[in-house]
Amino acid sequence: MTTDVHVRELRYFVTVAEELHFTRAAERLYVSQPALSKQVRALERQLGAELFRREPRGVTLTEAGTALLPHARRVLAGWAEGAAAVEAARAASRGTLVVGMSTSPGRGGLLPAIRSRFTAAHPDAHVRLRQMSWEDPTAGLADGTADVAYVWLPLPDADRYAWTVIAEEPRLVALPDTHRLAARPEVDFADLTGEPFLALPPEAGVLRDFWLALEERRALGGEAARPPRVGAEIAGTEETYEALVAGLGICLVATGNAPLITLGGVTTRPVRGLSPSRYALARRRQDEGRALVRGYVDACRRVVERG
Repeated sequence: MTTDVHVRELRYFVTVAEELHFTRAAERLYVSQPALSKQVRALERQLGAELFRREPRGVTLTEAGTALLPHARRVLAGWAEGAAAVEAARAASRGTLVVGMSTSPGRGGLLPAIRSRFTAAHPDAHVRLRQMSWEDPTAGLADGTADVAYVWLPLPDADRYAWTVIAEEPRLVALPDTHRLAARPEVDFADLTGEPFLALPPEAGVLRDFWLALEERRALGGEAARPPRVGAEIAGTEETYEALVAGLGICLVATGNAPLITLGGVTTRPVRGLSPSRYALARRRQDEGRALVRGYVDACRRVVERG
């Protein structure tokens, strides 16, 4: 039996064991059902034993799966305790505050203004910025690699976090200049539902759903309520621009981020029928008592209040 088993595989196994249903487990984990099934089968191959009996209405644990479950839970609990200890040690070292972001705040010099106010109140603190992949919608909060983070709402597992909204901006549609809708001054969302969309990675979960406008699609009903066609997945600004220019799809973008992708060959248009986007500074609720976190949030609020 191999011992090269990853924590992620055990977490997937435990979630399926608790739900006894791959689709519901995949929704909890914010992964696709095929990806989850693939990981569980890989774990079964590593262990040399079938862990679940697949049935039409769900799954049941085999004897091997029942035997593994309490041990897997202990491993996950131990890992969580270890990660928390590392996070506490990191937070206590050298008064460093790690600020995560997946998209630069921009927006009229917001970031330097917050940093200036924060460092004036905490001159001995060191602020370190970390650019995160779009695969992590929490920009480092979920795994503890960031203390505060600039994020787009909604967040997965939202009860874990508190946030301060920095900007509420309309969602525009970004199109190639040659697209049939690019000549219109404004577009109805209903006219976009049949188009191929650029999508965030599946790991982005509810944030991917937001930028695909699944809620508005369901509200329209009929053909519009069908799952969107995904022309390509994007994990960064450059990928988004290249996919737009190549005609792989269209995408929704916040007004403040439009200048990042409206380079040669791409344009944006207002869209009727969409709720606005919200950009926020978030932190873990368990960290709200930390002096540096509290100080950075206070600096953010004061800068936003002053415009």
